[in-house]
Formats: sequence, C-alpha cells, structure tokens
Amino acid sequence: MSQDVAQVALQAAGVAKKGLMLKVSVAAGVLFLAGLLLMGMLMPIPAATASSCEDTGAGTGAVAPDSGNPPATSSLRKQQRAHAKTIDSVAERLRLPGKATLIALMTAMQESTLQNLDHGDRDSVGLFQQRPSQKWGTRAQIMNPQFAATSFFQGRGGNKGLVDIKNWQTRPPGDVAQDVQNSDHPELYAGHESAMRTLAKEAGIDLGRAGTGAGGSTPAADAAGDAPSTCEDKPPTGGGGTFTDGTATWELNNPRTVERAIIWARANAGVNSTSLWYQRCLAYTAIVYGWNFSGVDYAIDHYTVVPADMRHDGDRNPPPGALMYWDTGRRAGHIAVYLGNGQVASNDILRPNYIDIVDAGLFESKWGAKYIGWTPPYFPRAG
Repeated sequence: MSQDVAQVALQAAGVAKKGLMLKVSVAAGVLFLAGLLLMGMLMPIPAATASSCEDTGAGTGAVAPDSGNPPATSSLRKQQRAHAKTIDSVAERLRLPGKATLIALMTAMQESTLQNLDHGDRDSVGLFQQRPSQKWGTRAQIMNPQFAATSFFQGRGGNKGLVDIKNWQTRPPGDVAQDVQNSDHPELYAGHESAMRTLAKEAGIDLGRAGTGAGGSTPAADAAGDAPSTCEDKPPTGGGGTFTDGTATWELNNPRTVERAIIWARANAGVNSTSLWYQRCLAYTAIVYGWNFSGVDYAIDHYTVVPADMRHDGDRNPPPGALMYWDTGRRAGHIAVYLGNGQVASNDILRPNYIDIVDAGLFESKWGAKYIGWTPPYFPRAG
C-alpha cells in the first residue's frame, strides 16, 4: 500500500515536472517570438528605391492604383486635417462662408475619407472622386487638392459646383453635397456632419466664418501665381527665360521661370508636401516647371531625349534649377530638381509619397544609385 502511494506520488511529481517544463517552454517561446518582433521593429525599413519612378502618359503622370504605399510618418488623421485646411483655404480665397467648408468636408469624407486617392470607381480620383471623363479636369489636375476643391465650390466643365446650387446656404448640408456629387447614395453625406465639425475644430477651422454665396476670388488670390499647388487651370504667366552653364545659353519655354520654379518647389516640400508623389519623380519635375506631364515614360529616358549639347555627364556642379539624374539599378532611374547649395527637391528619398529637400549625394549613400549628370530644365515632350 505504501509502495503504491509512493508510486502515485512519483507519477504526480513527474506530471508536475513535465507541466512546469511545458510552461517554461511556452514562456521561452513567447519571449523568443517577442525578440524576433522587436528585432524586426528595430531593423531599418527599406526606403523607396524609385524603381518605377515614372510619368505614365499624357495628362496623367499617374501611378497604378495598387502601387502607392501608405505614408511612412503621417497618420490618417494628420492627412485629413491637412486636406481640411487646404479645402478651407480655397473656400476663404473664394470668400465663401464656413458652411461651404463644412459641406466640402462632409463630401470629401464620404467620397475618399479625406484622402487624396489616386483611384476610385471607374476613373474617379482625388478628394472628391471627380472624373476626368466627366470634364472635371485632367487626372493630374484633379489630384491637386486645391484644384479639386475649387472645382467642388465653383463647378467645372459644365458640372455644377456648390455656388450653383440654389439656396445652398440655407439647405441641409448633406442635401447640397448630393446636388453637387449626384451620388447613388445621397443619404450618406449627412452622417458625416458631426465628425467634420470635430475635425474642423482640431484643424483650427472657423465653420462660423461669414462670407458670400457667389464664390468670387479676390484680386490678391488671382494674382498669386505661385501659391502652393501641383498644377493649375492654365500655365502661370512669366515663364520661359534662359538657362546657362557659363559657356552655352539655352532658351526655355517652360510655363514657369527657373526662379519661380525653385520658389514653388521649396513652398511645396517638407511639411507643405502633399502625399501624391510616390514613384512620380519625372512627373514632379515637370509639374515644378508648370507642366501637367513630362511626355516621357521613365526618368532615365528623359536624359536621352534632351539634346546632346545640353547634357552634362558626371558634372556635379549644376546651376540652380537644373535637372539631375541617377541610375538606380532599376529600369526607371531617378530625377530631381536642383535648388542650389548642394540640395535637391525629390520625392520618396526621406518619406515615400512626399517631397523633401535633401543633399544631392543622398541618393548614392542611401539608395546606392550612380550619378549620371544634369541637364537644363528642358521638357521637349511636355504638355
């Protein structure tokens, strides 16, 4: 009897020991996995390599809908506040009251969750999901939040805007939004009013601001040819000019002069950059100079369409405003706008999707790219 008890005790002890070992093993496994995760978090995330840095055709400068990465350092809420401020700034420029901003915010939240989407139903794009095929503008234009907001308020291409809706100032905001958008789900806009009032408060937007209902721009706003934007209804005046390397001089026909282009590039970089530039280096350089598109498929190819006497192979001392080129080891290559003092304005190098001002040597040290040379800001196929 005592032997049986002892045997049972030993078996129980063995089970307990196995259970303890199992618990220790599980705990160790959890710690191991946690360590792997921590190592993954601490390992550097691969930067964008501009492997498809392109301008995919006339009037688009487009990226395939599934090719964009989410912003690396900007939360969705931060994006929404930034776009809300842009929409409100357009409303203020047009001397519209705060209610116009509220209606636009409700509309954009329903259409795009206040994100500047490069895709949507059929050919719909942008904050308000406007369609090039319905004459709201070119794809590149609609992807400019200022252009899209102006279209929403004033209409475009025969499409009604907010100010065209009768009694819009006294009607329910959701109903007015529907009259502009002609959605299959008119009941959905009104549900965003409370959330957009909260967002406006976060963004410092005064929805009680007085204004007119006509949506006329002020003379000062009309004259602001270099206000931050990615494209315009028409090329800015005062473009062209000349460009020299100290020996030869070339005539330019760009919509923007070199001086205005540099001002524009600086004004739209860093904290002021929009989030629509992923793998669009060539389109970006053309837009800096006032064009809607470059007319060339890949950045590396643009170097070859520029006349031979304009190419400066390997020269690392370009004049401000020049276009600089790199071979990234991928088909597309990379291009950036030289701003002077060793700095360029470029997409993706610090943050995928965004434009930042960086040292020109960063593409070699960070991406392992090979510098090719520079050319004047000449776009023989742009439009």
